[in-house]
Amino acid sequence: MEFRPSDEQLQLVSTFAALYGKESTPERVRAAEPLGFDQQLWSQLLDMGALSMAVDEEHGGWGATALDLALVAEQHGRALGSAPLIESQVACRLLARAGGPVATGLLEAVLAGERMVTLSPRPPKAGWALLVPAGAVATDMMIRHGDTLVVVPIGDDRVIPENVGSLPLADVPAGEPVLADADVILSGSAPEAIDLALDDWLVLTAGALAGMAERAVEIGVAYANEREAFGQKIGAFQGVGHPLADMATASAGATLLAREAAWAVAEEPGRSAQLAAMAFAFAAETARNATDVALHIHGGYGFMLEYDIQLYYRRSRAWTNVLMSPAKAVRRVADKRYGPRKAS
Repeated sequence: MEFRPSDEQLQLVSTFAALYGKESTPERVRAAEPLGFDQQLWSQLLDMGALSMAVDEEHGGWGATALDLALVAEQHGRALGSAPLIESQVACRLLARAGGPVATGLLEAVLAGERMVTLSPRPPKAGWALLVPAGAVATDMMIRHGDTLVVVPIGDDRVIPENVGSLPLADVPAGEPVLADADVILSGSAPEAIDLALDDWLVLTAGALAGMAERAVEIGVAYANEREAFGQKIGAFQGVGHPLADMATASAGATLLAREAAWAVAEEPGRSAQLAAMAFAFAAETARNATDVALHIHGGYGFMLEYDIQLYYRRSRAWTNVLMSPAKAVRRVADKRYGPRKAS
């Protein structure tokens, strides 16, 4: 079992790190608020093949592994990328698995940059798909309608709520007439298809959260080595240094577990669903704790908009809860390991 990146993967990481270093600076992240979408970054990601890499050659991609995608997700999280990379990669992989003329045609349009498709992970409620990831900027939404997976165009009647993490979420109309007239992506196997897509989402989000945690620790360490109190750097105090050391250890563990979950997609598929949920739960808790420690070390400065750590603090909580809470992810681990719980 080897999770250290190969030479080719190191080149991949270096390429995307350079892209994010140029196109997702803290200033650009701030400029993309409150919607949380940077069109220039998105265009650059498309040009780099960030979506094409997510699907196999048969469907017009270049067949990157889940581990390749997770390594890119780490860089996305480190830079707080203001673009729906993970949402779009998950949607592309779902369309490729679905096959059929509707899915194939839509996938071609997505890879060409003509459409942006997202997945609503939850069924509609009272005629609305609520808090759809990337729903504020996507052109189309896949959603479950009974046992069928359909695709619905997203129009101007979407409602975009403000949120603390500046995510492009939206409530999208999804009443019965809309769903009944929608194009069918999959018939009869929507629950299984969505469940596989959730595994992809958990794996990639775990990588992004691990990258976010790692960067938050770096920001905290840099500040501790700069700020002075009582004639010395505050990093020399145990109350500062020890929590940072704990978080550095935890973030390394989150990265390792996220990479193992991604590796297992191809190498140990029987364990991959368990590991995906486990990696997400641990990375989510780690990102939350790491950003909390780093912000606390900044003192009152940490809450000021001029300091970068508040960007990480807010997003570590928002990115985590788009799909499910860490507690729900832990329950998913148990369900995947031992089978769904029986109603009492």
